[in-house]
Amino acid sequence: MEPPAGEQPLQLLHALRLQGKVPASSDLSEEREGLVAAGFAVLRRDVLVLTPAGRAEADARFCLVGRPGQEHVQAAYDRFGPLNRELLAICTDWQVRPGGVPNDHRDSVYDWGVIDRLVTLDEQVGPVVRTLGKRVDRFVRYRERLREARRRVADGDADWLLSPRIDSYHTVWMQLHEDLLLGLGIQRSDESVDGEG
Repeated sequence: MEPPAGEQPLQLLHALRLQGKVPASSDLSEEREGLVAAGFAVLRRDVLVLTPAGRAEADARFCLVGRPGQEHVQAAYDRFGPLNRELLAICTDWQVRPGGVPNDHRDSVYDWGVIDRLVTLDEQVGPVVRTLGKRVDRFVRYRERLREARRRVADGDADWLLSPRIDSYHTVWMQLHEDLLLGLGIQRSDESVDGEG
């Protein structure tokens, strides 16, 4: 079954594919209902959840293999791997100090060392994401979202590094990673260890 025509339903399907579920916002009720009617999503209380049929549809629609943009996504993905490993190290160090001690965030010198590494990483990933966004429209907002999360972390709001409840740096990064995989037709379970994140 086809989803309703138009850009909004496709944006919602794309968001569902990257996140698995999204709040069932009333301002997207027509798009939401169209995806539900097509069998691509189900409504569970106040959350819209992707179905297996929706995942298959999104995979077919958003994979760029053999389509314009594939080479740009591949180039970004190739540069993303080493940066992804650094983000994993930053996230681990934010949560756990040397010796396996949980980070209680009382040592501001330690925390600022981790934040400085995040800033450096963000400056390295910036050109990769910016260039990709100029060539493949759906990637254009990642740079702005990563920068906003970084700013909030640097302003002292620790949740903006890792919290899954907000558009934290890690949340946006994971969506970017999943979108790169989606563009290249790679399932996360098939990704090499070097690309994990």
